[in-house]
Amino acid sequence: MSRVQLALNVADLDSSIEFYSKLFDAEPAKVRPGYANFAIVDPPLKLVLIEHLEGRGHGTTGALNHLGVEVETPELVEAATGRLSGHGLEPEVQEASTCCYAVQDKAWVEDPDGAPWEFYTVLADAPQETGLGCSTESCQPELVTVKVAGSDRSCC
Repeated sequence: MSRVQLALNVADLDSSIEFYSKLFDAEPAKVRPGYANFAIVDPPLKLVLIEHLEGRGHGTTGALNHLGVEVETPELVEAATGRLSGHGLEPEVQEASTCCYAVQDKAWVEDPDGAPWEFYTVLADAPQETGLGCSTESCQPELVTVKVAGSDRSCC
C-alpha cells in the first residue's frame, strides 16, 4: 500500500501529538525526542511531526517541512526514480539513509516552488536521529548518496 506523507514543522510536539491524535482519531506509531509519526488508515496518510527549531530542518519556513509518498519496497522507490527521471525531473537518490528514526531508501525532487517531495521506503527502525530535521545540535546525516542533482538534502 502506498500512502502520501506530510511532514510538518511544529513548535510544540506534545500539543501537536494531542491535536493530531484527536483530528485523525489515531495514536502515533512512533514518538522520539523532537519527532513523531502517525500511520493513519483513513485517509491513507503518513503524518510526520518534527519539532522545529530555528535553523534546522530542510530550510523551509512555516509549517511545511516536506512531502512524500511512502511505498512498500526498494524496488518501488527504484521504479519511481526511473519514472521521475524519464520525465526529466532528475531525482536525488539516497540508499540506506538514516533519518526520521528509520533507515530508508528514497528519491527526492522539488516542485516548481521548491517544495521537497520524496518517494521512500522504510528498511528498518533506527534507535536515534541522525539526519536533518532532528532536534539536536549534534545531528549529522549518515547516508549513501547515489545521485545528487544540485541539492544537499539528506533526510526524511
